[in-house]
Amino acid sequence: MKLSDFQFELPSALLAQRPAADRDESRLMVLNRKEETIEHHSFKDVINYFDEGDVMVLNNTKVFPARLFGNKEKTGARIEVFLLRELNQEQRLWDVLVDPARKIRIGNKLYFGEDESLVAEVIDNTTSRGRTLRFLFDGSYAEFRTKLKELGQTPLPKYIKRPIEEEDQERYQTIYAKHEGAVAAPTAGLHFSKHLLKRLEIKGIDLAELTLHVGLGTFSPVEVEDLSKHKMDSEELIIDAIAAAKVNNALATKKRICAVGTTVMRGLESSVSSSGLLNEYQGWTHKFIFPPFDFSIANCMITNFHTPKSTLLMMISAFADPDFIKKAYKVAIKEKYNFYSYGDAMLII
Repeated sequence: MKLSDFQFELPSALLAQRPAADRDESRLMVLNRKEETIEHHSFKDVINYFDEGDVMVLNNTKVFPARLFGNKEKTGARIEVFLLRELNQEQRLWDVLVDPARKIRIGNKLYFGEDESLVAEVIDNTTSRGRTLRFLFDGSYAEFRTKLKELGQTPLPKYIKRPIEEEDQERYQTIYAKHEGAVAAPTAGLHFSKHLLKRLEIKGIDLAELTLHVGLGTFSPVEVEDLSKHKMDSEELIIDAIAAAKVNNALATKKRICAVGTTVMRGLESSVSSSGLLNEYQGWTHKFIFPPFDFSIANCMITNFHTPKSTLLMMISAFADPDFIKKAYKVAIKEKYNFYSYGDAMLII
């Protein structure tokens, strides 16, 4: 399949600007791959599709406040800095995106905070938009991280055309987020409330957790028509023995294994043994899943509605059949489902 196969017209009014009033009250479209049926529900109804012994795999990464605003030395120009990846803890080196990129050169200094207590120096041009910064900070590493959090903002996607609000700090984070390191939320998990998780637990549905620190590469545009030539950025992935055991037990007993989100699906498919079981894993993955693809672990998934030509849309098309997904997306647009990070959800069984 080619990039152009994943183009469709998405009305801008369907890009959700705010989350649903309650996490589990967003809408849920249910796709049955075998029957090719489409049903409409509320997200809290997802529990009706799972039984005792089934496993839901969650991504417990935590979003850190990755967006900073600083001023360039001498000119005072306002520069947005998006923290992508910490390169060296001791030297305070970070890979970042800067906007506007054309104004920033190697050697420039940027000042952050009203008191300009945090300073960064540009030491490398890593990509056309990216830079490497060295933060100049006298305190301890813990104090430095506290300062970053104090000055940073929740990194809402750019298409959300409103100021960040206090509510976003909580709502652009899953309720089970534990390990800080993502610059974007694993959005399928945003629909789970404490009450729904409790109900799942009472019903005997097992929850397994992995950690995949979502980077901006997940959302980077595909710029080649031949999908086999697209390269994903690497993202850190951790699958522990407990999660692997829960998943492998469900495989052995032929239970339903649900990947909650495209990041979980990528994580699971990045660590499959030759016998088709899930291995423990600690490292990096740049797995890119597009049709056709044979999935080894999960037999159902929860996901949000994705934008045209995105790697996320390509993955779910591989899982559910491209023509069925096209049909479902036409229905979603007609029925005015909300798309993207704060949007509605889809369960594919």
